[in-house]
Parts: sequence; structure tokens; C-alpha cells
Amino acid sequence: MSHTIGWIGAGRMGAAMATRLIAAGNDVTVTNRTRSKAEQLGAKVADTPRDLADRDLVFIMVSANDDLLEVTTGPQGILSDPGRAPRLLVDCSTVSTETSAAVRAAAAARGTEFLAAPVSGNPKVVKSGNLTMAVSGSEEAFAQVEPYMNQICKGVTYVGTDEVARLVKICHNMMLGIVTQAMAEITVLAEKGGVKRSAWLNFLNDSVMGSSFTRYKSPAFVNLDFTPTFTPVLLRKDFDLGMHAAYEHDVPMPVSALVTEIVKSSIGAGYEKEDFAVLLLEAARGAGLEMTPENVHVDDGLGS
Repeated sequence: MSHTIGWIGAGRMGAAMATRLIAAGNDVTVTNRTRSKAEQLGAKVADTPRDLADRDLVFIMVSANDDLLEVTTGPQGILSDPGRAPRLLVDCSTVSTETSAAVRAAAAARGTEFLAAPVSGNPKVVKSGNLTMAVSGSEEAFAQVEPYMNQICKGVTYVGTDEVARLVKICHNMMLGIVTQAMAEITVLAEKGGVKRSAWLNFLNDSVMGSSFTRYKSPAFVNLDFTPTFTPVLLRKDFDLGMHAAYEHDVPMPVSALVTEIVKSSIGAGYEKEDFAVLLLEAARGAGLEMTPENVHVDDGLGS
């Protein structure tokens, strides 16, 4: 546990994750496109990803495919210095399998191990210590970095070689959409039948059918607070990727196909920047039910 660590990406997720490594006493140097965001973390700051090439391990948390390519193989990327490169890269971003494979090949050409390590959660989940992570790559590389991952996450699962962690993340996000749609439909049925949403969801969450996720989404459902954690636009992207994977692997997914269309419909209704829990409002609209916030405190299971 004495490796030097680099961190690329100090957005909301990256900052929350890096903060846990810093708080654990590790030697962490951070870089971010907007330098002031990196400086807020109280660690050492580098000007560019290229400046982290002398670090042993470098974590990456960026927004999209192009961002990952920029910070790795771009002109000032972590792999752009011909004289040095880190021993290991860990990418926690949600990117395509193709982009991940391209970066893995570029890293291998420099003698750098690459781990795909997408996460499940948001900054609030990170801060509460409940983040989870799926990891793919070589088992030897995973063994080196697992202790640091455990400082960031509650659960870290090695799922195999190459890019399979990307598929795990896509499957996870499809499950998010399917469960949320089911939860929305049943909540609308309960309310239209005369049951307060808070009462129904309290019963659900205390039953064997409840889960950490249903409890976490209950405040949004009860109080109609759709501050975004994950938007319908991003959810649709993951459903599209998942349905493409299902086609490639010849897996029938009728429920997933239906929810894909429902998510697309919610975007068509104008819900692009809200949290994907707005699926509740679409279910209510279909039932002719006008919902209003209950404005009561609901436990989200994260201690907040």
C-alpha cells in the first residue's frame, strides 16, 4: 500500500472517489480539465494527464468515450510521454467496449496494464461508502490495485478478462431501468387505488421485495424530487448498448425491449435532464393520475 497514485477527473464522481483515497492517507496527485476543481480536493495537482506518467497507478473517471481517449492517447494524455508511463491504469468511466479495448491496446504497447473498472453509484453513494465496482483485466493487475479499490468502494468484484466489466455495467443499468419502471407502474396502481405513495413504499421497503435501490429511490417517488443522478438520455444509451449486445449473443429480451421504448417515450415527452425516476410521472400520465409531492421525510437508506 505504498504506491504513488494519479487521479484523472475531478468532476462530481471523480472528486468524491478521489477524496476517499486522499482521506486514507495515500500519495495522490490529481489532474482535471478545470484545474480549480482538482485544487479543491487538497491533494497535489498536476497540469495535465501526461504529468502523471511517473505515477505507479493512475485512476481515471471521465464522462465519455472521447474524454477517455483524450486523457490517455491524446497529445497531453497519460500515454503520450515516450519516456515514461504508469505501471497500471484503472478506468472507472462508463464507456463503450470498443473505446475501452482501444485504450487497453495503447496501454499494452507502452507496457502498461489496463483495468476496466466501471462503478455503480453516484456521489452521494460514494460519500456514504456504498459504491460498488466491477473489474476486468489481468488478475495479477487486479491483485495490485484491489486494496485501493476497497478504500473507495463497499464491494469490488473481479468479473473476468478484457472488457467484460463494461458488459456488467450495461447489464446493471438495464436492471435499473426495468426495476424503476416496475416500481413506477405499481406505485401508480397503489395511489390510484387510494394508498399514499409514502405508505406503499414504506411497506415495500420493509418487505422481502424491498431493496437498497427501492429505498434509495423512495424519496424521489414520494416527494417528486427529480434532481438528476442519472438521466433518461443516459439510460437510453445503455439500453441501446444492451440490446445490441443481446442481438450479438442471440439473447431474447422482451421486457428490456419494452422498457427501452418506454424510456425513449419519456425523452420524447421532454424529460432529458431530470432523474430517470420521472418514469413515475410517465406511468401516472398514462393512468390519468395527477401526482403532487407529499413533502414528507423519507429515509433513503444512506443516512441522509
